[in-house]
Amino acid sequence: MYDRDVDVPRLVAGFRLDEETPPDALADAAARVAYATGTPFNSAGLNYYRDGRDSVAPHNDHLYEILEGHPIALISLGATRLMTIRSKSLPRRVFDLDLEAGSLLLMSYETQLHYDHGIPKSRVPVGPRISLALRVRPR
Repeated sequence: MYDRDVDVPRLVAGFRLDEETPPDALADAAARVAYATGTPFNSAGLNYYRDGRDSVAPHNDHLYEILEGHPIALISLGATRLMTIRSKSLPRRVFDLDLEAGSLLLMSYETQLHYDHGIPKSRVPVGPRISLALRVRPR
């Protein structure tokens, strides 16, 4: 976080789709989203939120880790979780989205310049959720 090593309040895994063989279900999901969006995703990140205590703080993706002009695709699997999207500059705008099972959210490259996104902790009991984040990363 902020270019420091800290404990991550969720479980994470990642695959380079162009360099290794991911599990079949992951490869299938990435291929379907690539076909639907016309984007040649080459990276898949998995986040497992075990319950409402797992979260990710508001952030934007590091621009040096993604290729300009390509979106980031988020597939949500499992329990519905709230995602907050907030503008970085004034007037400060906040958008709350319920990411339901099977939902697909596309964030443009430009979104990373102007907005932060995160999954806040929840006091309401919530079941497990997997977020699959597809990106186009530099080689």
